[in-house]
Amino acid sequence: MPDQSQVSYQDALDSLTAAGAPFELRTEEVGGIPTRNFASRPRSLRELVEGAGKRGDVEFLVQGGQRLSYAEFAQLVWGTAARFREQGLRRGDRIGILAYNSLDFVVSVFAISSIGGITVALNGWWAKEEIDYALRDSGCRFLIVDDRLFPRVSGLLGEIEGLEKTFFAGAGESPTGTVSLREVISSSEQIPSDDIHEDDGFVILYTSGTTGRPKGCVTTHRGTVTQVMGILLHGMLSAALGKPSPLPADGGQPTILMTAPLFHVAGIHTGVCTAMAAGAKIVLNEGRFDPEQVLSLIQRERVTGWSAIPTMLHRVVHCSTIHEYDLSSLSRISFGGAPTAPETMNRAREVFPVEPALSNGYGTTETHGVIMLSGDRELRDKPTCVGHPMPFFDTKLVNEAGEEVADGELGELLLRSPTVTPGYWNRPDATAEAIRDGWLHTGDIAYQDSDGDFHVVDRAKDMIIRGGENVYCVEIESCLADHPDIDEAAVIGVPDTELGERVKAVVVRIPGSGLTEADVQAHVHSRMAAFKVPEFIEFMEKPLPRNPAGKILKEQLRGRGPGAFDPDLIE
Repeated sequence: MPDQSQVSYQDALDSLTAAGAPFELRTEEVGGIPTRNFASRPRSLRELVEGAGKRGDVEFLVQGGQRLSYAEFAQLVWGTAARFREQGLRRGDRIGILAYNSLDFVVSVFAISSIGGITVALNGWWAKEEIDYALRDSGCRFLIVDDRLFPRVSGLLGEIEGLEKTFFAGAGESPTGTVSLREVISSSEQIPSDDIHEDDGFVILYTSGTTGRPKGCVTTHRGTVTQVMGILLHGMLSAALGKPSPLPADGGQPTILMTAPLFHVAGIHTGVCTAMAAGAKIVLNEGRFDPEQVLSLIQRERVTGWSAIPTMLHRVVHCSTIHEYDLSSLSRISFGGAPTAPETMNRAREVFPVEPALSNGYGTTETHGVIMLSGDRELRDKPTCVGHPMPFFDTKLVNEAGEEVADGELGELLLRSPTVTPGYWNRPDATAEAIRDGWLHTGDIAYQDSDGDFHVVDRAKDMIIRGGENVYCVEIESCLADHPDIDEAAVIGVPDTELGERVKAVVVRIPGSGLTEADVQAHVHSRMAAFKVPEFIEFMEKPLPRNPAGKILKEQLRGRGPGAFDPDLIE
């Protein structure tokens, strides 16, 4: 490796990915498309767990009073997999999980995947109607649900064709018609031998749909493993370039605080799988997100890294008691999923006793997570920078005609990679629209600067990112259109320091209607998750502004949004 004072990014990358190097890259076809991937990699998530289990008594998962070593975790995965097989789970079967973060959630996902099953990770913030849709759409044969979320599905059991069995994860007796997950979670040293292919489904993650219905994005064993190795390579590249190492300075075990929901790509994929590959300890929070609990966990478990969504980071760094905790172990904070205010980053640098290295991740569910990572130096000099793509990504920036644009010019970001999803479950139309000739059309508008760094500046898709949650405007607009007192409506995002964006609806009432803000919010809340309910309602007496083609001119509506952030509106 060349001297760090002289090494360039390309030099370091070439050294780490050359033939015979730890991260050797080779070209191979995926679905007929030539892509670059790591020559030496696990060929399934089962292989990843098997390798991790060899770490023996090293701690892996911690939540409250529960602690699992790597060996204990692997044995639970193997034993639980055998029990799921006894329950009838077969390769390709879908099993939904509707639960908050827990050790059982993690064990179940890898047990299911180790015998070729596919987990359908159901959003824990969804309303009953959304859960019903996803279970039917994915064709789940089985469902795991915890005690806190069971009330949302109790009325669905026995009503969904093909849903054969529900496993109850929680304390106390299992409700009538369910099987206790405690009867399934078990330990064994016998590794399953079921056939698994790299392109088999691992987890299906539902993303809000631009046509009013969520789409089930299929993630695979190949895509997940490649994503994980890319993040590990990025850490090695940072160290080679003289940036802060991802490993603790004292040479101890990395300890990662996991506050992202496991039903997000940042949870199981980017979070758990990467930590497992790196030999890190994962600390899971309990219950609802609470800044005091986060600070307490950092102090108690000597957390070295925290992967946070910007909303969580904002709340923690502004917590009034932050100076009462020993946070000296924390050396790295990564974030992504929503716009992050420079004020939040500056505050993080101020309040932590040992200044952490900050990194911003840009990614999508359709790419199994991270596409690019920008480190602390880039964020200081270029706050909007999202960094270089992982080396297994091909990228293009194109205009509306599909022509590549010059450096410095804005264009839609297109990606080709072994981590690009094979498609949306049971939605060939949506798949063909998003992936053309092997290129994923992200819908994000970006430019590349003279250093080769990318800057994502806008979204071509009509989407709001509220506290890390994707909210598609058309989904809410379709809901509003069903209200008998609403003539027309448009939904837009309102910039917000804490959440990135908040949801606003601009509504035109039927003449003579007495519709109120509360009526509008109650209507949406009855059908959709709470984070999709518009927090701001503006009633217009005139028709919504449209262009000659009839499209609503949302830029005009955005100019009418409220100004200052109101902290009293924090949930």
